[in-house]
Amino acid sequence: MQIAIVGLARSGKTTVFNTLTRGHAETGGFGGTTVNVGVVKVPDDRLVRLTALFKPKREVPADVTYVDLPAPPTTAEGPGGEDIPPDQLARLRNADALLHVVRAFDDPSVPHPDGSVDAWRDIERLDLEFVFADLGVVDKRLDRLRTSGRHGTPAEREANEREVVVLERLQPTLVAGRPIRDLELSQDESKAIRGFRFLTEKPVLVLLNISESDLPRADAIVDDVRQRYTHTRSEIAALSARLEMEIGELDDEEAAVFREDMGLHESGLQRVIHLSYRLLGLISFFTAGPDETRAWTIPDGATAVDAAGAIHSDLARGFIRAEVIGWEELLSFGSMSEARRAGRLRSEGKTYRVRDGDVVEILFNV
Repeated sequence: MQIAIVGLARSGKTTVFNTLTRGHAETGGFGGTTVNVGVVKVPDDRLVRLTALFKPKREVPADVTYVDLPAPPTTAEGPGGEDIPPDQLARLRNADALLHVVRAFDDPSVPHPDGSVDAWRDIERLDLEFVFADLGVVDKRLDRLRTSGRHGTPAEREANEREVVVLERLQPTLVAGRPIRDLELSQDESKAIRGFRFLTEKPVLVLLNISESDLPRADAIVDDVRQRYTHTRSEIAALSARLEMEIGELDDEEAAVFREDMGLHESGLQRVIHLSYRLLGLISFFTAGPDETRAWTIPDGATAVDAAGAIHSDLARGFIRAEVIGWEELLSFGSMSEARRAGRLRSEGKTYRVRDGDVVEILFNV
């Protein structure tokens, strides 16, 4: 899973990146040109408890890659006044989701580029930058298909015509300033535009960067934005990035005490990852044994053979069956052998839909 962190200058997006990755990327610039990349191990208490049970040689959590991109260029004309550089667009298009950091704190020592703090204005401004980027791709592709799409084999011409129909459906939505993800596309329509990796088709987590003093009313701040930001496949959350970064520099025990004193039930990292999983429709299953315990990430609704393929293609190719048990039930029995003896280790076939928290053992033959 790769998530691109985006935001206007002075939004605090690099501070959020440091919070998530426990990094020390330079902050405080007006966008700059630096791209920061960090891989984060997903904290999962279920995996920790399975490791304590099996005592393997190693523990392998799932991971998330965060890419912190420079703020997009802006001009006096506002959104669309200047194109996003191609290298940044490529990074954005390769991401699975966007983490949009929005400034919602007022600090005289950190002046806002537009003079005043207005979270809703900033949300709309960057959203429109992405709409303009996608609209440019759609317009260019339609012009090409309308002029040269009549050539080629009958099959190629038919494919071009289908693509034109889908792109013509996207065009008025983008012209109206709305993201593609608001459209209910069929499977065939989604497949036809998959290669474009449109920015406004990606799920978005809008992260409101609030001041420490605003933490008691964080829920109200989020609710106010949520009522206005009604786009599909979107989540809204709030955190104080500067505070979270400071907490991240403490050891785990000190951090837990500090969060309890502040009334924070989970870390910013855990909250962001939880919401990212929900946005992308992802779940985790586990494999466990004397060599390693490992968390694997798959789409919700994936089958046992899909899970086998996530581990290794050979397991999917030679799939026989999966032996499955929920992680809590496995802990209650104390071992796979005890669960098997009690008849609680289930044998499932290829079409079994893996559940979040399943411990899975694949039997295969190649």
